[in-house]
Amino acid sequence: MSDLLLADPPLVLCLSGHDPGGGAGIHADLEAIAAQGAHALTVITALTVQDSRDVRRVEAVAPPLIAEQLAVLLADSRIAAIKIGLLGDAAQVPVIVETIRRTGVPVICDPVLRAGGGAEVSAAPTLAALRDTLLPHVDLLTPNAAEARRLAPDAADTAAAAAALRGLGCRQVLVTGGDEADAEVRNLWLDAEGRAREYRWPRLAARFHGAGCTLAAAIAGRLAVGDDWASAIERGQRYTHAALAAAYRTGQGRLIPRRNRQWN
Repeated sequence: MSDLLLADPPLVLCLSGHDPGGGAGIHADLEAIAAQGAHALTVITALTVQDSRDVRRVEAVAPPLIAEQLAVLLADSRIAAIKIGLLGDAAQVPVIVETIRRTGVPVICDPVLRAGGGAEVSAAPTLAALRDTLLPHVDLLTPNAAEARRLAPDAADTAAAAAALRGLGCRQVLVTGGDEADAEVRNLWLDAEGRAREYRWPRLAARFHGAGCTLAAAIAGRLAVGDDWASAIERGQRYTHAALAAAYRTGQGRLIPRRNRQWN
């Protein structure tokens, strides 16, 4: 067996909600990060009642419990990247920001504001804490177009929304168009210098559960294994598109990405 296969994988710290159906949240993080050759350390921010169709309830994990778990992990392990998904409530944000300050590693945030089935999962105080307190510590924000519009309500289009979000302090923004009505999926990356790059992907006919989680986690995994930002963002999208193209059904709602393969 080669030394490469025996090497310890780099670690990605994931803070996300628990999806009992395995489509999104921590399940998506574990699978997508493993497929990149990294290992996920997981801290659950919220327990949910949901299925493949929609979210019915979100129960936040208490910030002191999150802080205790983070302290234990950081004392035991050296992480290479952080991936943030669903926030349970606004009170969790200062704990997460303190962890970001302590580690100094790249931070990827998928701002989960609404479930694919339409249920609201982030209350107004949580949204405000995300915008005002967390975003200045985020290296890459990966909203879908609807989330970008909600986070930057005065923006005329997704490009203006991405620029507005950079203006709030986050270094880079990747706005995805998977749930838009365009013939192609168009994703827009605004990099740390404010330069824009558009990616186009063939639109798939099905509807998916966990696509945004999968993309953000895959990018975090690519960064952890040593990719630069441009490569991580492109390869993360390629991996996610392949996982969506091979998606499967676990219930009566949206399909789940097939993440357990090294598609890219």
